Amino acid sequence: MSRKKLPVYLFLGPLESGKTNFIEKIVSNDKFGLDKNILILVCEEGETEYDLSKFGDKNITLHIIDDIDELNAKSLDDIAVTKDIDIVVIEYNGMWHMNSLIANMPENWGVYESVFLADASVFEVYFQNMKSIIIDKLNVSDTVIFNRYENNEEINDLHRIVRSVNRRCKIFYCDDRGVMDPDDMKDPLPFDIDAETIMIKDEDYAIWYNDIMNEAAKYQGKTVRFKALITSRPELPKNVFAIGRYIMTCCEADMEFCWLLSLYNRYYPLEDEKWVSVTADVSVQNYEKQNLDVPVLKITDLYECEPPKEPIATF
Repeated sequence: MSRKKLPVYLFLGPLESGKTNFIEKIVSNDKFGLDKNILILVCEEGETEYDLSKFGDKNITLHIIDDIDELNAKSLDDIAVTKDIDIVVIEYNGMWHMNSLIANMPENWGVYESVFLADASVFEVYFQNMKSIIIDKLNVSDTVIFNRYENNEEINDLHRIVRSVNRRCKIFYCDDRGVMDPDDMKDPLPFDIDAETIMIKDEDYAIWYNDIMNEAAKYQGKTVRFKALITSRPELPKNVFAIGRYIMTCCEADMEFCWLLSLYNRYYPLEDEKWVSVTADVSVQNYEKQNLDVPVLKITDLYECEPPKEPIATF
């Protein structure tokens, strides 16, 4: 017998960013989870503890996970089944990587909404000191909320940091009164997405890769041309390649090969990675569990070329 599908509301961000208070406001709202059994998984305990009296008559199960080893599909499924849970709310540990959660969620759990919260007054310092862990969360966020925002914080800098990682999320600035102002700044792409063939300049690869991974659906049926490394991988079948470039966000320590699954219907012998110019049609596959659209390239033209002037891509 298959389990009922459970929507997961995911709340991310550094310690003391206001996640607990925000979750209390969301869950206590009369319209949230009416007549449903709600599980709140707390993976990070800050100074603020949950006040269950704020939830009124709602059926709330509060479960605390102190150690990342406790984060496994069987134990989570046991809790959900025992309590007949309908909705899952997760306050995730700001220092744990997202893969640890996604890989260990029960199959019938699917992320419905992910919200990243941060203290506007210290966010830039956090970002500079813990860039990779912050990017890990921003990448999957549907909404970013800057708490404790005052007019002396520089919106342009906060906006720039978020958009360098995630171009699809909504951004809000919330002051101490609880008033939330939306970010309406425009972010034009440095390439023409409506062109017959979308031409990606070497210096724009990181921005394009971030955009297609965050908003894959808008590339469905589009044709793109760019320069990248082509390499084979043991886990990929014949005539399927990884095509991408190394992207550096801040330093060599966080440099990563960012690639796309690429299908080529011609025989192409490849013993080592090579620089190539690629023209490809984009198709999109949806993975429901992660609420994720994944772009797949169907190569129509490929030839070897010289590497870019700057082989490592940056934002």
